[in-house]
Amino acid sequence: MGTSAEISIGADKFTPEVLLSAPRRSAAVPNAKGTLALYTVTTYSFESHRKTSEIRAINIFNGQSTLITNDEHAGDPHWLGDGNELIWLKAGGNENGKEASKTKTDIVVGSVDEIGKEYTAATVCGSIADIKLKALDQERIAFAFVAKVRPEDGSMFNPDDEPKRYTSGKLYDSVMVRHWDKYVTPQRNTIWYGLLQRDLDGRYKMLGPVNALKGSPLESPIAPFGGADHFDLSTNGIIFVAKDPALSPAFNTKCDFYYVPIEDYTKAPSSMPRKAQVKGLEGAATSPVFSPEGNSAAYLKMKQNGYESDKNRIILVPDLSKLSDTVEVLSSDDGKGLWDRSPGGVRWSNDGKMLLLQAEESGRGLLFKLAVPISPPDLDSLPEPVTKSGYLSNTFPLAANSSELLVSSTNLVDNSVYTIIDPANPASARQISSNSRDGSSFSLSKDQISEIWFPGAKQKVHAWVIKPSDFNSSHQYPLAYMIHGGPQAAWGDEWSTRWNPAVFAEQGYVVVTPNPTGSTGYGQAFCDAIQESWGGLPYQDLVNGFDYIKENLAYVDTDRAVALGASYGGYMINWMQGNDLGRKFKALVCHDGVFSMANQMSSDEQYFPNHDMGGAYYDNMAVWQKWDPARLTGNWSTPQLIIHNELDYRLPISEGLAAFNILQEQGVDSRFLTFPDENHWVLNEENSLLWHTVVFNWINQYVGLPPYKEDQELGYVMQSSPVAQSDDQLTKDIPAR
Repeated sequence: MGTSAEISIGADKFTPEVLLSAPRRSAAVPNAKGTLALYTVTTYSFESHRKTSEIRAINIFNGQSTLITNDEHAGDPHWLGDGNELIWLKAGGNENGKEASKTKTDIVVGSVDEIGKEYTAATVCGSIADIKLKALDQERIAFAFVAKVRPEDGSMFNPDDEPKRYTSGKLYDSVMVRHWDKYVTPQRNTIWYGLLQRDLDGRYKMLGPVNALKGSPLESPIAPFGGADHFDLSTNGIIFVAKDPALSPAFNTKCDFYYVPIEDYTKAPSSMPRKAQVKGLEGAATSPVFSPEGNSAAYLKMKQNGYESDKNRIILVPDLSKLSDTVEVLSSDDGKGLWDRSPGGVRWSNDGKMLLLQAEESGRGLLFKLAVPISPPDLDSLPEPVTKSGYLSNTFPLAANSSELLVSSTNLVDNSVYTIIDPANPASARQISSNSRDGSSFSLSKDQISEIWFPGAKQKVHAWVIKPSDFNSSHQYPLAYMIHGGPQAAWGDEWSTRWNPAVFAEQGYVVVTPNPTGSTGYGQAFCDAIQESWGGLPYQDLVNGFDYIKENLAYVDTDRAVALGASYGGYMINWMQGNDLGRKFKALVCHDGVFSMANQMSSDEQYFPNHDMGGAYYDNMAVWQKWDPARLTGNWSTPQLIIHNELDYRLPISEGLAAFNILQEQGVDSRFLTFPDENHWVLNEENSLLWHTVVFNWINQYVGLPPYKEDQELGYVMQSSPVAQSDDQLTKDIPAR
């Protein structure tokens, strides 16, 4: 029996609890007939303190949703063939009805037509992810997935099979030592492939898996965030991207595109991975995709080695048997390219006549179409937008023989929207499901969202403005000035469970989220201009933005303003604290920010500060020191909350501790919040609720708003050291707590 795929009960007010407990849907993947679409949904309950996980199918015609499984270990569902059979992965494995090792994975086959009758096609002795499928015929389906490999022999890594260690020591002869939130180990990612073959009983059995990269030094997907976007599968092989193994990953971003021809999906490949040749492009690469016929491919590649935010160029490989013949689409004589946007993803249309591109455009994550082949490239052949608003999550052909697309997206008031769009006629788009009923289930609406453009240091700067749901233009509201991280990133018309502008607005703020110099989606020159100017052009943009708000938004009380930022945004909070703009705020919040530029040498990916500072510390020390917030700590005087986590290896916790020490030493009102089990982000729902409570209580007290709730209610542990006291204070009675 079907139920609505949307949130059925509305909230009176959008609170952190509502934000964090709202069902989170994945992108929807349609079946070959275009009648059903698979998706996953996870929901956290603050009553039971548990998370539930479901795989569901939505009826594309009426929006009704059917539960396929609520096994909390199930995920990554995909359609099998042309019917309603599907496959998913179950972490943990299963032996005789009992849960087995957490390092085993079941490959489960089920059907929407026979729910509850699923079976295990295979159990893999390892933790696997990102499975992809390609039908070879009616009885055989090729698959590929990702799992760790033992470098000693190329076999799949399973910690249960490793010999017991009697020491915790880790010895390194090269970097990286740590990456994101883990210590680097010898085991690396690799792509495995095999065959699902239907037996006489009609059930699929697995043949394989085979290590596609065995004998090579390559790793794919690229850690820590690479996944299904780093490889693709066809009937005749696998394509993938990998970092250049001859270069240190800590100081280089150079990646290459590889092709592994596969004649038999049950046997090892007959050759090592073959590398494509692309002249003049030495940077990162991503999003390799086969054309529908499988003989050609497309992918994205950057020009500069060491610059992770360089512009992605579209590369065509017209014939995979001739990897020396590649084409940069929309190239130009000056090397900048004809299209001044940087796509983040690419896929082919069903007929192979179009490339579908995902790219940022003025605070939006849009879908673009581009006819191929482009010969010769000219300005008339630039990509055309298919969507106009929101932020694209993913897109798939609506059906095997359809030109329409099923697009999954989010926006500032809705955490999941499914829409059918015909690229030839985007105006005919029809929404089939909104998880929050266009925000109404959260008591939010698009009327709360507006935009401003203001004069920046060198060009106009864009910002989103988010008002409270009970906004009254005759009233004045305190300002929450939110500064994004990156710095090469942007605030978009996009949902977030970590930094959600609407949940701040519902506290009673007008939230302004500016995209200053260095932001993406406003042209590559604007993004590049932050190099050697971390505290320069972006800071001036933010000063101008604050002045613009004060002079033009009468409903904003800039005398009751707070500023918040994370990562680079946290750097900017610390930089503002030492400069004049910091005095215009009643309170500041710095989450996992930079305190000392020199300490960025303890970070994991060293190519990042080396690029943005114009060279290594010892080669360009003057620039590193010029933009160092620690240099201006004598000016720090605005109350500041510091948040920094133990597992943040991007910006180690010493950065937050140093800032807190300085604030405390100078007698500036300050607090320090840390989570020993969180990284650069706060992902655990209970931790995130505490994060929101502490942040809201901190900023609210300085602008005359009531506390969100007593943070003691959440069971946190507060560690307070006694401060120095005078003799008179020491003689006073100390009341019992």
